[in-house]
Amino acid sequence: MTKPNARSASLAVTAALAALALAGCSSAASTPQSSDGAVRVVASTNVYGDIAEQVGGDLVQVTSIVDDPSADPHSYEASAQTQLALSKAALVVENGGGYDDFVDTMLDAVDNDPAVVNAVDVSGKAAAAGDELNEHVWYDFPTVTKVADAIATSLSAIDAENAATYDANARAFADQVDGLVAATGEVEADHAGAGVAITEPVPLYLLENAGLVNKTPAEFSEAIEDETDVPPAALRDTLDLFTSGAVSALVYNEQTTGPQTAAVLAAAKDAGVPVVPVTETLPEGTDYVSWMTANLAALRTALAS
Repeated sequence: MTKPNARSASLAVTAALAALALAGCSSAASTPQSSDGAVRVVASTNVYGDIAEQVGGDLVQVTSIVDDPSADPHSYEASAQTQLALSKAALVVENGGGYDDFVDTMLDAVDNDPAVVNAVDVSGKAAAAGDELNEHVWYDFPTVTKVADAIATSLSAIDAENAATYDANARAFADQVDGLVAATGEVEADHAGAGVAITEPVPLYLLENAGLVNKTPAEFSEAIEDETDVPPAALRDTLDLFTSGAVSALVYNEQTTGPQTAAVLAAAKDAGVPVVPVTETLPEGTDYVSWMTANLAALRTALAS
């Protein structure tokens, strides 16, 4: 069983308290379709919201709970507006794996039983013995295709009349994701075995699929993700990656920063190691495919420099 990180656990408590406070006013019966007949979908983040929109098109009305590109999704606090959206959802798309437990906590507080697509469950990924699961599965392109297929299946069950459209849209989206897989293969062909550093495991699936080797001490990245103190030895070993030339790039999560990550960022810049910024949610004005296309392009540029 995956162990939720410290931030997720704290978030679940926050959501639970909010859910208890809101339960009395937000337990309305489910209204699975909007006034214009669109299927109501709620996604935990705008990443999954965009995938749902790609599959559902004009036939769905999507609400993304976490959609601020400058916000840390782990710091989300429940709201009455979110509770209301979940109370009316026909389909909920969540990440799972301890990342967005607030969704399940809030669903327990409303009188609604929507279909749920859990990306980690769909992925089939499991933690190795003694390790925590890397729950950031939206950086794994094969998983994203599976999620789109699961969304199409759920929407077809809810709205059978338009099943063919959902299936066609999912296949069209999968074709675009196949392009991302091909681009990942090109990075691997040119740079397999190159060392990289990270601040958190957020982009790790993409890096591993590209044949790159994460050199960051696990004690460092796990402490940053769990918002606990980084052991001094782990910080020292991480900083040494840049002065020793062990890594060709730093892949840096812009949405989670602090003194230790700032020190790592400064060390990379001082050593002339290229920095590839990544985020956990969609930047404004992008969709999933264009976002990941840009991430891959930035990675290729960094590795080639």
